[in-house]
Amino acid sequence: MALHSAAVSFCCVSFNPQASLFRQCSIKPSRLSSPSLLRFRIQGKAVESGNGPFEVDDSSLVVCFGEMLIDFVPTTSGLALAEAPAFKKAPGGAPANVAVGIARLGGASAFIGKVGEDEFGYMLANILKENNVNNEGMRFDPGARTALAFVTLRKDGEREFMFYRNPSADMLLQEAELDFELIRKAKIFHYGSISLITEPCKSAHIAAAKAAKEAGVILSYDPNLRLPLWPSAESAREGILSIWDTAEIIKISEEEISFLTQGEDPYDDNVVRKLYHENLKLLLVTEGPEGCRYYTKEFSGRVKGLKAEAVDTTGAGDAFVAGILSQLALDTSLLQNEDRLRDALRFANACGALTVMERGAIPALPTRETVLKIIKQTHV
Repeated sequence: MALHSAAVSFCCVSFNPQASLFRQCSIKPSRLSSPSLLRFRIQGKAVESGNGPFEVDDSSLVVCFGEMLIDFVPTTSGLALAEAPAFKKAPGGAPANVAVGIARLGGASAFIGKVGEDEFGYMLANILKENNVNNEGMRFDPGARTALAFVTLRKDGEREFMFYRNPSADMLLQEAELDFELIRKAKIFHYGSISLITEPCKSAHIAAAKAAKEAGVILSYDPNLRLPLWPSAESAREGILSIWDTAEIIKISEEEISFLTQGEDPYDDNVVRKLYHENLKLLLVTEGPEGCRYYTKEFSGRVKGLKAEAVDTTGAGDAFVAGILSQLALDTSLLQNEDRLRDALRFANACGALTVMERGAIPALPTRETVLKIIKQTHV
């Protein structure tokens, strides 16, 4: 497994069978040697590009808040982690995936979160910059490492996760480290639920969302359920629903509907409507290759998906979110026009379909040109 300049040695790993989660005891980083990385070593400072601070189009800016990590994806599908011959290192983390996805589609995006003051953390900061994502809100922790996730790929491309975070740097972001100016500039503020699991990140998340709401920013929420990271199923359900009623756009999967409603039928519109609340402008239910359903106060329906041969489904939902948010950031009136919303969701479905064709999340996220090309070819 080639790690380039980011060599690490794992000192010990323990497995907690109740949580189905491997815990990292300690990681020893290699000595930093790349001059290109040293400029990021200041704790709590914004990362600048080679030409100075980022310039963004504030009028359509989407700020994504939460975790960014390294996914290790097996080069061979259908094997258990211990049987995988090698892994491909891929940047990931749902909010970061969305930020890169939006930028790759030609939109304006920013990422707020924390990584370790280590080579993986610097690598992730560089990846954001290379993909034209504003990373001024990124912070570095000298005492905790960048999170790692090993991803098992079944033969159908679906995934299982094993996380190394005990704690990882993303869990340690503090309210005092938030870039409130960047948050208040946004058109849309997007987040997940993983940042709600532990303090101090939970308080930082709540403070960031509150500041965005008070500034008139649209709140977008993808719970992105990762049950092994929560202390229990009940705590996950309570945590996810604790901020449910503040979001104006929510994207969930069929599995998440079943989980949140404790086993009710995710295909029953009456069940889905139970999750709708008065502040919500758009509720989206993704169904993988089958497409998506949409619900607003005035109308609801289904948009057919694109069929694609799944190599790795990592990041497909994030690509879908990037696809729809990139368009809503430019024109929120889509929410009142069903025909135009359906067109936007066809675009988002195509983003998701293209992403499953390659391994890893960020490496697979499509450009706008690629999406428009496949839509034209498939006549969806």
